Amino acid sequence: MEVIMEQNIENQILEQIARKRVKKIKQFYSHLFIFTIGVIIYILKKYFGLSINFWPIRFINDFFMWCWTFVIVVQGAQLFLSERILGKNWEEQKIKRILEEEKIEKQNWR
Repeated sequence: MEVIMEQNIENQILEQIARKRVKKIKQFYSHLFIFTIGVIIYILKKYFGLSINFWPIRFINDFFMWCWTFVIVVQGAQLFLSERILGKNWEEQKIKRILEEEKIEKQNWR
C-alpha cells in the first residue's frame, strides 16, 4: 500500500515539474514573439527612418534593445542549456533521491 502511495506521489511531483517546464517554454516563446515584433519596429525606426513617436514605441532605442536581447538570451540559456549542462534526467534523479531520503527518515521515526 505504501509503495503505491509513494509511486503516486512521485508521479504527481514529476507531473508538476513537467507542467512548470511547459509553462516556462510557453512564456519564453511568447516573450520571443514580442521581442521579434520589437526588433522589426526597431529596424524600421533606426534604418528606414520610420517616424513612430507614440508612447511605448518612442522608447525603443539602442540601450533598450541591448538589454532586452540580454534578457532573451539569459532566459533561453536557463531554459534550454540547463538540460545539456546537468543532463536530461538530473531533475528526476534529484527528486527520487529526496523522496528516498524522506522515506528513510520516516522509517527511522517508527
